Formats: sequence, C-alpha cells, structure tokens
Amino acid sequence: MRPQSFQGSAKKSSERMQPRNFKMVMLFVLLGTCSQSAAQDDINLAIHTVTSKSLTVRWSKFLGASSYKITATPKNSPEPSAFAQFSENSVMGSVNSLTPNTIYIVEVEAVDIALHVLSSAELEEVTAPEVPTIEQAYSKQSDSITVEFSAVPGAGSYVLRAESTKGKFSETPVSASPGTMLHLQPYTDYILSVMSVNSGGMSQPSLPVEVKTVVAAPELNSTSSSNSTILLAWDGVEHAVLYTLCIIMEGSDTRVKLNTTNTSVAFTDLEAGTTYCIKGNAWDPHSIPGEDFTVCQTTRPPTPGSVQVMLTVDGSQDMAVHWESVHGADRYLALSTTGQNCTSSDSYCVISPLSCGQNHSITVTALNRAGPSGPSQPEDFLTFPCPPESIWVEEPVPGNCTVVWSVVPWVEYYKAFVKRDDGSEELCNTNSSTCNYHCQCGFTYFMNVFAYNQAGSSLPGHVLNYTTIPCCPDDVSIFLVSTETLEITWSPVRAAEVYETKAAGSSHLIHCNDTAPVCALSDLSCNTRYSVVVRPCSELRGCNNTCRPHSEETAPCTPEILSITQTNASSVNISWSAINREANYTVNIVGEMDSHTCHSTGTSCEISHLLCGSTYEVSAIASTSVGQSLPSYTLPLATGPCCPQVLKVTQVTQAMTNVTWSEGAGAQSYVTSLTSPRGNAKCHTLETHCLMGCITCGTNYTVSLEAISRAGHKSECTYHGFSSSACCPSSVKLYRMTNNTIRVYWHSSGNLNNYTADLFGANSNYTCTPPPGGNSCDVSEIMCGDVYTVVVAPLSQDGTKIKFCPKRMYSGKFFLLNNKATRIIKSCFRSSHPFEKTSCSVC
Repeated sequence: MRPQSFQGSAKKSSERMQPRNFKMVMLFVLLGTCSQSAAQDDINLAIHTVTSKSLTVRWSKFLGASSYKITATPKNSPEPSAFAQFSENSVMGSVNSLTPNTIYIVEVEAVDIALHVLSSAELEEVTAPEVPTIEQAYSKQSDSITVEFSAVPGAGSYVLRAESTKGKFSETPVSASPGTMLHLQPYTDYILSVMSVNSGGMSQPSLPVEVKTVVAAPELNSTSSSNSTILLAWDGVEHAVLYTLCIIMEGSDTRVKLNTTNTSVAFTDLEAGTTYCIKGNAWDPHSIPGEDFTVCQTTRPPTPGSVQVMLTVDGSQDMAVHWESVHGADRYLALSTTGQNCTSSDSYCVISPLSCGQNHSITVTALNRAGPSGPSQPEDFLTFPCPPESIWVEEPVPGNCTVVWSVVPWVEYYKAFVKRDDGSEELCNTNSSTCNYHCQCGFTYFMNVFAYNQAGSSLPGHVLNYTTIPCCPDDVSIFLVSTETLEITWSPVRAAEVYETKAAGSSHLIHCNDTAPVCALSDLSCNTRYSVVVRPCSELRGCNNTCRPHSEETAPCTPEILSITQTNASSVNISWSAINREANYTVNIVGEMDSHTCHSTGTSCEISHLLCGSTYEVSAIASTSVGQSLPSYTLPLATGPCCPQVLKVTQVTQAMTNVTWSEGAGAQSYVTSLTSPRGNAKCHTLETHCLMGCITCGTNYTVSLEAISRAGHKSECTYHGFSSSACCPSSVKLYRMTNNTIRVYWHSSGNLNNYTADLFGANSNYTCTPPPGGNSCDVSEIMCGDVYTVVVAPLSQDGTKIKFCPKRMYSGKFFLLNNKATRIIKSCFRSSHPFEKTSCSVC
C-alpha cells in the first residue's frame, strides 16, 4: 500500500493526514526545511512505510535540534510504548517491535543539547496485519496457479506474489483464500508468497512455496468429412509427451478413450447427423496431466431420398421439389444443373423463376453445421421452350421473302405467323428455322415465331416488323421547264416517306430529296442528256434501287459570239463558240431600219446587204430537237460609214485643187487622196471639202475617199479619175510682124495640148489659137501703141480654157524675125502672185 502521512504539533491534537507517495513526502520535507529556515515553523511529520511490526516516519529538520526522538504508543492497548532516537542530521527513522494490526500514536520531538524539547508533532497510524501462511498451492490451468492460505485478523485483502525463475514477478490482489494468479506461462516454475493488507499497509511476505504450472491444452480442431467420420487435429503442445482423447455421443453415457502421441485422429463408424463431444489433454514428462480442451462436432447428415419434381399448383409455373427428411439435417439445398437452387428446413422448396428451354437435373443435399451430405439421385425436369432469340427477314429477290430465326434447344417444331398490314395472314409449320412467303412492295409484315416441345408452347417472342421497299412509280413524267431545269412528276406510291431523284449527266450527279411526288432539278448542264431515276425511300428499308431510269436532254447551251468581222461595207462575218451536239444556230442582226438573219450548223455565218452607217444589235441562239437555248449576250455592230454620193475636184491653180463631197451617213471624218505616179496628195478633215496642193499639171490622178465612223470603221470610196490641166506655157514672147501683126510665142510642156492666146488691150482684145501641138499664133491688125495683157493658156479636153495661167503685159521695141528687122518688145511684169498680171506696151 502507499504510505500515509500525517502532520501535527505539540499543542494541537494530531489529525489524520492524507496518503502520499515517496516523491511527495520528499517534497514535503524539503518544503518543511525551507519553511523552518525562513520562519522556524513547527516540525512536520509524515508516515513513510508501515509493516506488521514497524513504522517508518519522516520529519522536517528543526533549527537548533541536536537529536530527534520518535515514540509509538498503542492507542487502545496496554502494550508498552516503543521509541527510537536519532541524530540531528536524520530526517527519517523506524520504530520496531510493534504489535500487528494495532493503532499507534506516533510522536516526533526535536530536542536540543540540553534535552529540552524545541518542537514536536504527532500522528496516528495502524500497523499492518499478521503475515499469513500458505497452506496449499497447485496448477490445473496452464496459465494460472491457485493458492490456499490462512486468514489473519484485521486483513481487508491479500496480495499474491509470483516470481518466475527468470526473475519476472507479478502480484494479484485477492479478497480471501483461495486466490488464483492468472496470466502465467505454461509449464513454468513459480515462487509464491502471500501478504495481508489493511488500511495501514501491507505485511511482510509469507514463507515462499514453489509450484510449476501444467502444460497447455491441445487446441482441438474438428471437422466431419462424411456422415460417419470426425477428423480431429491440433498443434503439438510444448513439453507434452502424450495426449489423451475422450469421445462421447450426445445423449449417451458411453465414452471411448484414446491415448496417442500423434497430433491428429480420425473417429470412424459414427452415426450420421449426430453430435459428439471430444475432450483432450496433454501429459508432461512427469506424467502430470495438463489443461484439458473440449470440442463438440456433429457428423454430416444422411443423403435425402425420394426426390420428386413438379410444377407448382398455384399456376405460377414454378418448380416444386419434394424429398424425405433425414436425421441431423438443419436445412436442405435443392440444386439444379442450371445453377438455380432453393433451401428449406422443411421437406420441400420451390425454385423460381423457371426459365424457358431448360433441362433441369435436380439433386437434394442435407446440411448441418458439419457440412453437406452427399447429393441425392438426380431428377430430370424439362421446361417449355424459349421463343427464338432473334428473327429476321431475308429478301434475296424482291417479292420473295424468307423469315429466318435462331435455333432454340429442346424444340420439336415451330409455327411462324406472318400478317400483312392490310389484314391478310399466312401460317407456316416447320421443324427447320426458315419459312418462305410472298412479300409485295410497299407493305409492312408482322412476324412471330412460336417454339413447341412436350412441355408446351413457348411464350410469345419478339414480333418482327418488316416493311418491304416502296414500289417504283410507274408514271414518271419529265418536263423541260427552262433551259437548265427539269421538272419530274409521278404518282405517290405505298410506304414511301421520301423520294430521291437523281439525274446523272456525263460528268456530275444531281440529287433531289422531297416528300412530295414532284421534283425540280435545276442548275443542270446545258445540252446534256440526263438519266433520271426516281427512287422511293422509307426510313426502315432505305431506297428502292430497282426503279428504271428515264432519259431527258436539256436545252442547248447558249452560244457565245466570239467575233464580228466586217468583210465589206455591207457584209459581216459572225463567229461563235459551239459546244452543243447537233445544234442549229441562228444569228439575228437587228437595226433601226432593217433586220437580217443567218443560219448555220457550224460556228460562223455571213450576213450581207447591211446598210452603211447603221448600228445593229447582234445575238445568236442555238436550237436542237429539245428546244432553244437562251440567246447569247447581244453585241453592238456599227457598219462602215456610207461613201459620199457626190465628189467634185476643182483645180484652183496649176498646183492646187479643191475637193468637195456630199456627207456620208455615219462618217465622222474623211481622208481624201489624189494618187498618181508623179506624186500623191492627201487631206484628212472633219469637213466635206478639202484644199489640196502639190498637184502636178498635166497628170492623171486617181481620186479616192475613206470615210471613217466614230467607232473607227472605215469605208473605202473610189471615184472617177481626175486629170490636172496641162501646164501653163513658159517664156511667152510677142514678136512684131509685118502688116500690124503680132506673133505670140511660148514654150509648151511637150504634150500635144491645144492652147489659146488672149491679148487684152485698152481699146481692143485679140485671140489666136495655134494648130494642135503648136507653140505660137499670130494676131493681125493689132493696134499699135497700146499696152496689152497677154494670157496663153492650154485648153482642157472639153475645150474650156484654163483660167489660172499667168497674164503678161507687153510693151517695148520690135526686132526682126526671120532675118527681118523687128523691134524687140520689152517685157515688163511682176510675179509676186500667180494672179498678178504682167503687161507690156507696144510702141
């Protein structure tokens, strides 16, 4: 027990202290010492340990004390007091030779050297009871020892102490004898003692006794491998040299003992379904039996018999299994080869649910805690067949259908029902997995297949809906509604949800999907023959690919005018691109005043008799047996301007002419040309006349005019030739002849031209004409002394006189001609302008 401490003083009655451990006592003494040093308080006293015949106390030092005296006085007993004295340095001491289980008043006194008491303290404590005596100790369990001891007065409890040879010890509190110490090691030597305990403390240990624990019990593991056998096995026990087994049947007094050194035993020829209890213990080398262990095991039950299988009578189509009950069975298991089972503690159970198409083989097994019995003889049971898991339709040829289904086990024959959506129905009996029937396009067929065996018909299986492909429309009509658009119409057909129209040309494919029985295929290629197919489609079956195609050609392609070439003033050649097959082309030229047309199967044609100076619109169109194309883009055409109807060339001077002409329709400007081997003259003007120089006299000119329109079109106009007048003669001279005659002489250009000479005087005028080719002529009876203006000019082909030859004025001396004396007429003239007159006076 823990020590108890009390404190008190010499002037106060002592009072009981609360128990504290050793560390607390030390702290208390130290605190007391410090307190004494500081304030010299009363001495403190505490109990340290208590035994049956001694008390050990601790006290605090007191300043000035030379010794300490401890006195233990019995409180209610005539026994004498006991005392002990200690030196001044002691703080703990014991009082011995006390009486067990007695209350003592313990006093400590601090005494000085003169034996005067300086301070004192007292407390009250009881001694421990008497030391008990072990009467007997033994071991029946491998982990415990039981001790029997004598009881002592005043003991409230006892403490058993066990110490092994390895130095390990344990204490176990008990209330009275006998007491058992637990948690010991098997087959181990222990030294045992017992101590009595009261409120004061614990007595000294009793005289020791040595005892060995027995060997451990074998831990038996039992099983029943059959309904007549129990197998027993255990792990070997340390220090065991022999095992004893005792088996007894439940409800019987008969026991069977068996000694063995093995660690397993088989008990055979036992009763089925019966419980047996088996006790086993080990023996140590000293032939002391060890701890025993008992296990109870039931043998497996007998095999059930008279198994019967049938359908339940409540109409649920479940399978009821019956059997005879057997002894020792806790429950029963009915097991089918399908894996289904049922359990019961009665003599029947129900397997549910039943599945179709099963051939059950039923066995019944009895079970208890030991395990199952052997299975009973199997009992067969066949259920009704399953409907086919899968059913489908094959239609290798449109109109000939075959319904096919998967093979079902345990079936004798099948019935296939085929019903059409208009109400007609067909029935097929067969022991195969196919049935043939006629299926028309555009109908839906409902098919179901039943399987039969000796147990009956299968449940209704999956109803297959099979819709045949929609029928092809018969009255497909194709119309060319525009040059590149085909409209296709037809009558609706059964089962068609959408119509797919395809037009296949030479290089591309056009689709049209619609729910209506009409379709317009646009953006087609021109002049192309299309193969048009109308395919009715349904969501279930897709499209009917057996519909025949229809052929239709689109309108020819629009020609494109490539060039318009004007071949002459009134004709043009038109060329165009031609990508059509076997097409005729028509070109229309439309003007304000007239229209023209040409036809061709090629790529060009020519149109003539166009009006000059006119504007036309040119377009082309292609046509085939299908129809006409759209007209080409219209191109403008402007013909060349018209040539002037009248052109007149007038010679103004010997080297200059004036050309005039009438207006040409459509002409904006004109280029006039005079062409000869001796030189050319050209004039480009916006007017209808032109003054042209550098004309050579006496020359034949070709006269041409080029009329040019605003667009740059040109018309070449050719007119009658123009001959310039003969050249005016040069070196004109006058010679005075006899008889008042004057000879006019000149140099001609060398051509045989006719000339005329005119003399204009103040009083009279004269004219003379030489013979053709001559270069002089005579004027007679001329008046003398006059001044004459002389003009010698050639005559034109029509006899008119050229008017632009220069005039000369003559006057002067005469000289002789033909060896005759004449007076030279002095010539005087000015030549600043070709039209200036030159005059001379004749004296």
